[in-house]
Amino acid sequence: MSKPEASSAKRFSLLALGLMFVGGIAFVWAVDFGIKTTNTLEFCTSCHTMQTNFEEYKESLHYKNTSGVQATCADCHVPKELGPKLVTKIVAAKDVYHEIMGTIDTPEKFEARRWYLANQVWKRMEASDSRECRSCHDYADMDLSEQSRSARSRHSSAQDKGQTCIECHKGVAHHEPTEPDDDAS
Repeated sequence: MSKPEASSAKRFSLLALGLMFVGGIAFVWAVDFGIKTTNTLEFCTSCHTMQTNFEEYKESLHYKNTSGVQATCADCHVPKELGPKLVTKIVAAKDVYHEIMGTIDTPEKFEARRWYLANQVWKRMEASDSRECRSCHDYADMDLSEQSRSARSRHSSAQDKGQTCIECHKGVAHHEPTEPDDDAS
């Protein structure tokens, strides 16, 4: 290869490397932007069927409380760590798909599938030892002396048994759905 050809090939390689670098930065920025956008309360409640959940959530202590700390949809449903967060986002795409395809696009259709959908969330939370709950609530940080006698006893027992939050707190931010009759299926 002649000297001008080698110089041209080197410039092309540097240009290609530079474009890949810029492209990589743009890709990371786009993914970060997408995750941050889809983690907002406004995005989560923008679907028609999420309005019921939103109204229930507004009645909970996770929405409004004496300390002024608000836990939004993402705080309870999206892991903080990148790997589990990306998996959750990919799995959650099915909810957007079902909204668009009309499977859950009305309050009636959503209610018909609510028990199934809630159980999917509960199973995921049990499998992760209620990881998202524990980002705010941790047995070690609880002041059991400030809790009612019943709560103190239950939390102490749950900690000793290695129970996870969702085993007892299924109806915390949303109304707990009624299990459908087996006869109805």
